[in-house]
Amino acid sequence: MAISSPPSSPSPTRTSSRLLLHRDDPSKDPLVGHVKVTREDWLLLARDTLVHHGVGEVKVLALATRLGVSRSSFYGYFKSRQHLLEALLADWELRNTQSILTYCAKPTETICAAVCNFFRCFGRADVFDQGLDFAVREWSRREADVRARIDEADSLRLAAVTQMFARHGYSAEDADVRARILYFMQLGYHALEVTEPMRERAARVRGYLQGFTGQPAQEAVIDRFVAELIKAPSQGSTQVTAGQR
Repeated sequence: MAISSPPSSPSPTRTSSRLLLHRDDPSKDPLVGHVKVTREDWLLLARDTLVHHGVGEVKVLALATRLGVSRSSFYGYFKSRQHLLEALLADWELRNTQSILTYCAKPTETICAAVCNFFRCFGRADVFDQGLDFAVREWSRREADVRARIDEADSLRLAAVTQMFARHGYSAEDADVRARILYFMQLGYHALEVTEPMRERAARVRGYLQGFTGQPAQEAVIDRFVAELIKAPSQGSTQVTAGQR
């Protein structure tokens, strides 16, 4: 089952939702002095540009224009465009790869509950950013060093899912195979942009868990997860697909 926010693959025709900069966020402390934008604002806009238009459009002058500041503001936070791109990769690793590692490591009494945790990781854009993941994969087609980062991330994620199965008594071989089926299925769900009514998706939870684990899921585990699926709020342009939350 894949629960996921719909992918935001690089596309010049795709528009992003309004970005909330530090200066516009009432929950943040007011900026002082001549500071108009923060380092996080630059990263936020660069990430949004990467996701919706591709790495080729992540340009300092264009970002500065959208932020309404001079280009010199950028160099107060980053040494160069390459430095910004490296920061984007580090941000992607923290947001997406580390999130999967964290959710897979959560303690559970059963493997079905553990698989539900894996799905929960993909149900919230603030935990796993699907659009960012595919934007970095698209980027990796052009740059070998980014491809290496993708390969490393996939290895770490697969290891975490494999360990999740192993902790619940699966043999090394079985854990490895089931982890690959589960992880690659999740990525495929994103790539195909599968959408379906939430209640229809929820009706398949029992079968999905049985298929991925080879074990019947406990009613309490199913009921809790289904309740979360049905109550899950819409995340703007994101939605949950069987493998997300």
